[in-house]
Amino acid sequence: MTANHSEKTVLIDQSDLPLHCPLPSQEKWNLHPRVFLPLDEDDKAKCPYCGAEYQVKK
Repeated sequence: MTANHSEKTVLIDQSDLPLHCPLPSQEKWNLHPRVFLPLDEDDKAKCPYCGAEYQVKK
């Protein structure tokens, strides 16, 4: 998992699936309950709690 410079979109690997927020490697792992996120047709998801955006690496 890597974050881009805006720290809004987090690139994830297939090994990070099923996707949940926050990820264990994120500093904010304890800020909100873990929520599993479905991916859209573009392999993207957005957390309803913190607004973090995720995208599967291609």
